[in-house]
Amino acid sequence: MVFGIIAVCAAAADLIVKYFAAAFLQPLGSVSLIDGVFSLTYLENRGAAFGILQNRQYFFIVFTIIALALIVVYLAVKRPKSNFIWFSLALVWGGALGNFINRLFLGYVVDLFYFELIDFPIFNLADIFVCIGAVATVILILLDKENGNKKDK
Repeated sequence: MVFGIIAVCAAAADLIVKYFAAAFLQPLGSVSLIDGVFSLTYLENRGAAFGILQNRQYFFIVFTIIALALIVVYLAVKRPKSNFIWFSLALVWGGALGNFINRLFLGYVVDLFYFELIDFPIFNLADIFVCIGAVATVILILLDKENGNKKDK
């Protein structure tokens, strides 16, 4: 239940931010928040992270459906006791769902956060959720005693 609430809230937050980016940022193109460091820059990304695999929307749609299903299967089979794993996977699920909805209905993902200082590729809130959730999940699984990765003392 909590997993679903977190996932839906993450996807909703992402979609709301993207809506406002499309409504208000798209006409401007870019707005500098910290000159030369960070800006909000409207981008319609038809690829994956870092712009790879441009115009492969069907691939991304199928891949996302499989990834979302695998998360559900993992949770159903493993039934992790750690609330942190449930939370981190809910972030991944919600982020993936936000980008999935963009791809499905728009044919692209709206990106808007741009770290100019290091010329980091433009990204969105869903990307943040997926990255934080995925890293946290890996760390939590590697450190989890019940998975046999750590010996009991």
